Amino acid sequence: MALTTVRPEGLGFVNGRRNLIINGAMQVAQRGTSETGITATKYANAPDRFNLALGSAGTWTAAQSTDAPVGFSNSYRLDCTTADASLGGGDLLILQQAIEGQNLQHLKKGTSSAESVTVSFHVKSNKTGTYIAELFDADNSRQISQAYTISSANTWEKKTLTYAGDTSGALDNDNASSLYLVCWLAAGSAYTSGTLSTSWTAFTQADRAVGLVNLADSTDNNWSITGVQLEVGEQATPFEHRSFSEELN
Repeated sequence: MALTTVRPEGLGFVNGRRNLIINGAMQVAQRGTSETGITATKYANAPDRFNLALGSAGTWTAAQSTDAPVGFSNSYRLDCTTADASLGGGDLLILQQAIEGQNLQHLKKGTSSAESVTVSFHVKSNKTGTYIAELFDADNSRQISQAYTISSANTWEKKTLTYAGDTSGALDNDNASSLYLVCWLAAGSAYTSGTLSTSWTAFTQADRAVGLVNLADSTDNNWSITGVQLEVGEQATPFEHRSFSEELN
């Protein structure tokens, strides 16, 4: 019986794995499990591989939380501690993960056979309304966004979003960051004043997060996510649980 092997450098995924997101169940938090007073972009003391990008959109606490939906043990939680109810044009708050191009070649991006992909996740917030999940191609400066709605306050909801394959712009076959999954949480007019790019387009800043709520508008606000999965195809499959040691590698 052949055994599946993990790449020793620990930056990729096990051969044949469906989920392109690493640490999607928020199990691993090597830097620490909580950090307060965050006012600028950083990898916080919170679940690994998820980068918090923040520009003048309040002050935040990031944490690996034990509040999670059934079937999960942890989530990435953000709590607003200083509000910004009037965002400047370039202000933003996003949580994102970068994926290496060498792990994405099977998407066939930039060819006539480009694959659709589906993103699924569990999300919870006290603030209902419209949120945006974006795929950003850093190699070719291309983007596509989908809106989703948090309907019930303080309730775990599962969201599924499908993105068409992109026949333009092949992804580099290397270990650099090629594709970003971007969860938009607050954005000024520089990112919201256009028309939401629901199809793959050349990069246009104003079209990235149109219709987005402002999660930074109150110190009562919080937002949590777990079970993040990005996979080939037009349907979401059950979350691909991996062992702690596998994710840590």
